[in-house]
Amino acid sequence: MKEQEKIDYQRIAEAIQYIQTNFMFQPGLEEVADKVNLSPFHFQRLFTQWAGTSPKKFLQYISVEHAKKLLKENQASLFETALETGLSGTGRLHDLFVNIEGMTPGEYKNGGENLNINFSFAETPFGNVLVASTAKGICHIAFAEDETGSLQILRAKFPNAVYKQVLDIIQQNALFIFSHDWSKLHQIKLHLKGTDFQLKVWEALLKIPMGRLATYGDISRHLQNPGASRAVGSAIGANPVAFLIPCHRVIQSTGIVGGYHWGSLRKTAIIGWEAAHMESSVS
Repeated sequence: MKEQEKIDYQRIAEAIQYIQTNFMFQPGLEEVADKVNLSPFHFQRLFTQWAGTSPKKFLQYISVEHAKKLLKENQASLFETALETGLSGTGRLHDLFVNIEGMTPGEYKNGGENLNINFSFAETPFGNVLVASTAKGICHIAFAEDETGSLQILRAKFPNAVYKQVLDIIQQNALFIFSHDWSKLHQIKLHLKGTDFQLKVWEALLKIPMGRLATYGDISRHLQNPGASRAVGSAIGANPVAFLIPCHRVIQSTGIVGGYHWGSLRKTAIIGWEAAHMESSVS
């Protein structure tokens, strides 16, 4: 990510954090702009460019009340409704076919021996990501503020694999989801390391449409295991593919956004960004 883009993202992240902390007081444009040392005009323009909507509307999207509203509207069977209804337009995640192909037991045991893994770093609206792929599909996406540390985490997962820094077509197809260039999306395959239960949870996450939220209980009921909310939470926390497998769309039943492997602030920003883009696509 270019230096100016990093500065812009940090300013927007700081603004979101301030709004999130003070949403009950409904801070105005001038107040938030002052916190990030920008003029109201410049801040409004930068924020709208980044989020696709005004700071005022974004405040509504990222607030806990927005999450509660989404839950209330679908309280009978939110997850089933999301699966059946989806959202119209090119932003609909149902238009993206993702095939999960779990790694073999042998690939588990030998730490990725005989696997050739390509990796690269890319900029997104939420910071740098490290994306990695095998010949079968995407095996890893993670937000990477520290590129060296992020690569070490990837290597620890597959210590015996052969690594090459190169951006391949598999990675490019996956990265299009950040730019919303849906016309260039081809079939995306995932080559993931996980237990049978984890793979089922991750597959369920892929069925939550963009702009919708689900709870841990919704997913456990969808898997016909209503008492497994804690296990579902653990599987979500182990998700190795950021954003593409949308674990950020799962919140607590109380409407609280909750934790996120790559930071609760980033999770809140993604939820608001998706809601803003979905509204603009149907308006």
